[in-house]
Amino acid sequence: MRLLERLPRETGRDYALRTLTENIINLDLAPGCFVSESELAGKMGLSRTPVREAIIELSKVKIIEVTPQKFSRIARIDYELVEESRFLRVVTECAAVELACSQARPEDIQQLEEILHLQQFYYSHGMLTRLMSADNQFHNLIFSIAHKSQVYDLIQNFSIHFDRVRRMSLESVNDLKIVEDHAAILNAIRSKDSDQALALMKRHLSRYKVDADSIRKKYPQYF
Repeated sequence: MRLLERLPRETGRDYALRTLTENIINLDLAPGCFVSESELAGKMGLSRTPVREAIIELSKVKIIEVTPQKFSRIARIDYELVEESRFLRVVTECAAVELACSQARPEDIQQLEEILHLQQFYYSHGMLTRLMSADNQFHNLIFSIAHKSQVYDLIQNFSIHFDRVRRMSLESVNDLKIVEDHAAILNAIRSKDSDQALALMKRHLSRYKVDADSIRKKYPQYF
């Protein structure tokens, strides 16, 4: 498991939740693996209580399966949940990108460009974990430009199902589509072309379907 740096004023529960989420998405905690409260607490330097709270929170969105008094396990890939997660992302992000087209300031465009350049660098150097992090920053910024940051925060836990498969897609199909999509979305926002931005966002959030066979072939043990 990869440990994250704890943020200033971050509670133990929030740190545990963020660490577990990152490790699940990046497959360091693989689908089907068992997790122990005491072991996780020891690695993160926390008591068991905040770790238990984080596990319970993730069990609510069915990304961790909890059997009381027995074990907790990272859920295997369930494409029905992945599709529900994608649906939530499409509904909220299409609305956000439409607003961003009319509300983006020059400094917002500059920030999106900087994130895009980082993504291009991470992709060219095979730094997939950092690429995924920059990808999330790009989407987060679109919600921020639209003044809908609370919506972005609300959908994060359930989005794990979708983000985990997107990470698997990156591992299975080594191409530049994720970065190319962001470049096209950025151009649409810059041009204030909301219709184009909506179409591009829908396509971007549906790419995992094209890669489904490749994902199953590379990771049969995760289903």
